[in-house]
Amino acid sequence: MRQHPISPVTEPLQYRAIGVVRGSYVPADPAQLTRGVIRTAEGTEIEAVVLGRLLTLMRRHLDLETPHLWVVYPRSREENQLHLQMVGVWEPSTLSAPGPDTAASDAAVGETGGPEAEATPATAEAPSDADQLPEGDDYFSIRGELIFTRPETGDLVIKVRQQPRPDGNRPVPFKLQLRGEIPLEHLRHFVALDLRRQGQQLAVERFEVIGPVAQRGNRGGRARRPGADKGGPAKPKGHGRAVTRQGR
Repeated sequence: MRQHPISPVTEPLQYRAIGVVRGSYVPADPAQLTRGVIRTAEGTEIEAVVLGRLLTLMRRHLDLETPHLWVVYPRSREENQLHLQMVGVWEPSTLSAPGPDTAASDAAVGETGGPEAEATPATAEAPSDADQLPEGDDYFSIRGELIFTRPETGDLVIKVRQQPRPDGNRPVPFKLQLRGEIPLEHLRHFVALDLRRQGQQLAVERFEVIGPVAQRGNRGGRARRPGADKGGPAKPKGHGRAVTRQGR
């Protein structure tokens, strides 16, 4: 089994939005587990939906009365309210997986046919610290284009593009409303963010500027990224990098 529920980055311009949240899942309807909330230790209730084979795993192997470390995709549906798509669970101490991509994968962010979790009870007892991640609980990794930043208020928006689906459909990009201070000169740059969930918001702990995202005007006045029609990331104009750390 892979030693981390979030796959390592393989390309400089790899878009993604994925994280982990520890809490108890409370379905809205006990007979239908697909929708509900994740109730965290501090009492925050985060709206959530269950995707893929994680639903089967929950029904067969997980005690929903106890907290688990859920692998999730974040979304911003309403202001100051987080929405999570649950795609996996990270619990090596009680679960073992038949393949390397069982826990979760961010290869196709946000696709319902993408990352799926499947696991069976482990035959050997694992160390209790196996369920802990180096980044800690409530860690998120988001990579995308910075399209809005207001350092004086700590507001920023990241655009995340998704890979084409197997049927050829191209999902539209989605936007994430985050909290953090990124200087205005990095607008329209591709950035990699490490964040921590704070209540219903994701706050930036560290960011890295990968490079500018190529823009070109069109008749509608909107900037368009070359190569977007093919679903692949555009190459940045420059390769300079800037790394900034922020206090929690």
